Amino acid sequence: MLNRFVSYLFLFIVGITSIPFYLIALILRGVTYPFDRRLRLLHLFTCFWASCYTWIMPPWRIRIEGREKVRKNVAYMIVCNHQSQLDILVAFRLFFHYKWVSKLEIFKVPLIGWNMTLNRYIKLKRGDKESIEQMMSDCEERIDEGSSVFFFPEGTRSPDGRVKDFKLGAFQIAKKKKIPILPVVVSGTNKALPKYSMNFHGIQKIFMKVYDEIPYQAFEKLSVEETAAMVRELMIQKLKVLDEYTLGA
Repeated sequence: MLNRFVSYLFLFIVGITSIPFYLIALILRGVTYPFDRRLRLLHLFTCFWASCYTWIMPPWRIRIEGREKVRKNVAYMIVCNHQSQLDILVAFRLFFHYKWVSKLEIFKVPLIGWNMTLNRYIKLKRGDKESIEQMMSDCEERIDEGSSVFFFPEGTRSPDGRVKDFKLGAFQIAKKKKIPILPVVVSGTNKALPKYSMNFHGIQKIFMKVYDEIPYQAFEKLSVEETAAMVRELMIQKLKVLDEYTLGA
């Protein structure tokens, strides 16, 4: 009963505070867009907005490492394993510039989804061929503008925390645009907020880590399938290390 109350209280706080946060985002977009066409400042404000919801939850013991590996003014294909909806809030705590690829339904959520549109994040209607083609085109456009793109290549959340097979879109784009791949691995969010659950689950350790970028030259001669398999195997091995922290005493 207490866990459910905490969840409802958290959602209530998110709903109420999203009103002033969105109004600030709206003003920020209007003021900064003439000199900030990539919307870097708006994205950083969105990182702060999202991070507030993890900061007010002390039971989520979140550890972030590897931000220093991100080079400024480099467009990356960022790929991350996907364990929970909480992955998104945690990834905002990376506080560097990128554009999300997210399912269309999220953009329809009042205030939060509207802010995603303000940020020019990238919409995807899963299973829709035209939407997938448009998503690929939008990703290439954002990369040409100098923005990194953030993908969950599994396509959906893993029900058991294991890394599922990767869809190929992120790796097709990385090869076509000849940009480095930046692996990000998260552990523990599936325990804090499991798939198909909105209940609070007590004290949980969460670890997100940015690993060394994979330069284009490392996968230039590989097929898209081989590139995806290489990155997935790397992330599986790194996840085992992170799991030792989040699942340990």
